[in-house]
Amino acid sequence: MKKIVSLIALIFLFNSCVPDDQTDYLFELLPVESVEIPTEFTLGATYEIRMYYRRPTTCHTFNTIYYDKNLNVRTIAIESAVRQENDCQELTEDNLVECHFNFLVTSNGSYLFKFYQGQDDQGNNIFLEYEIPVVN
Repeated sequence: MKKIVSLIALIFLFNSCVPDDQTDYLFELLPVESVEIPTEFTLGATYEIRMYYRRPTTCHTFNTIYYDKNLNVRTIAIESAVRQENDCQELTEDNLVECHFNFLVTSNGSYLFKFYQGQDDQGNNIFLEYEIPVVN
């Protein structure tokens, strides 16, 4: 029994000394530069909404679209995975990237879309807002 416990302890000891070769990532919201969105919706229809954003460095990659809904308000942002390495290169201003999502209109009235555009000097979130009416 002592040999088994010693063997298990030895395995844990060697395992804990193995260097971690995994790349670490942080997640960061990127500002939406511009949006292609219809000026009106029809109830029951599905629309493709396109967003454009810039990757700040070569270490930023698209992860997902942050999407929060509260009644008829939709808050949307680009979530980027940022590789934590020292060889990241800054990208130029002409690196506009497009992503999109499909939106199904499920209620009457109008929808308020709030696209994240960063923060102001006081740390408050800034949004590009579109109010889109639903017509019959």
